[in-house]
Amino acid sequence: MSEPRATVTTFPALLRRMTYEAPGVLSLDFEAEDGRELPPFEPGSHIDLHLPDGTIRQYSLCGDPAARGHYRIAVRDVKGGRASRFIHRGELRPGVTVTLGVPRNNFAFEPASNYLFVAGGIGITPLLPMMRAASAAGTSWSLLLCAPRTADAPFLREARALGGEVSVHASTEGTRLDVAAHLRDARPDTLLYCCGPEALMLAVEQATACWPQGSVRFEWFTARARPEGETADTFEVECAQRGLTLTVPSGRSILQVLNDAGLDVPCSCEQGICGTCEVAVLEGEVDHRDSILSAAERASNSTMMCCVSRAKSPRLVLDL
Repeated sequence: MSEPRATVTTFPALLRRMTYEAPGVLSLDFEAEDGRELPPFEPGSHIDLHLPDGTIRQYSLCGDPAARGHYRIAVRDVKGGRASRFIHRGELRPGVTVTLGVPRNNFAFEPASNYLFVAGGIGITPLLPMMRAASAAGTSWSLLLCAPRTADAPFLREARALGGEVSVHASTEGTRLDVAAHLRDARPDTLLYCCGPEALMLAVEQATACWPQGSVRFEWFTARARPEGETADTFEVECAQRGLTLTVPSGRSILQVLNDAGLDVPCSCEQGICGTCEVAVLEGEVDHRDSILSAAERASNSTMMCCVSRAKSPRLVLDL
């Protein structure tokens, strides 16, 4: 990867429909206010949802990319979650106009001979368009869908209707997924896409350690846990285009320091999971702490998420 992802823009959209897909899971369908086609998206894409109180949250697009007239996302009712409380407690209802960000994709769906999808609950959302695309291409795929109960698995009927092999692993029904047993052996010509709770993601990551590099892809809804005792030393950042050198102290992020200096770097999640604040790196060694870049992208040292990542070298030169 040599160039940062595109700067995010926003547009108004009308909420047309809200539907319960499972207990505690609401899907939301949006249309453009003027009835025009919405910006295109590819399987794996997500959007920013801007709420009236200024909260911004990222949600995977789980509808059909070919249906350009609307977007669909799904929101789980999370205890203590500001956005989910706003949506599930009746403050957002059909007929209301909200602000959306154009789709971004950090979880690209790439060609393969076979696909294995592993989802935990609401983690099925970015995978649904991939299953649809695989079926349309005549490519074999299977889904391991984890949930406490079968009745808690969102979009199960829709997934089964897409024609792949779907198995539900319900922890309270005696069919909990044995991740190590299912994924211990690498599968030839297969891409694995996984999304769900951190515990599931980490288990899949550990079980597939022997799989070929690049054959296992993850979409993180929350920032992965950082190692205990991780240091945050002071270093310098040079903005090459402006001839400006800034000091990033241990208690501040690169993004905060850049913004304080008057550089308006786009940002959204500030957790290293959305990709909005990606910047190009010209010199220096990055301490990557995001949950987006692949091992190969990190090794290339060409871009970084400046909201969470830091420097291993005393100085970084950024293309800013």
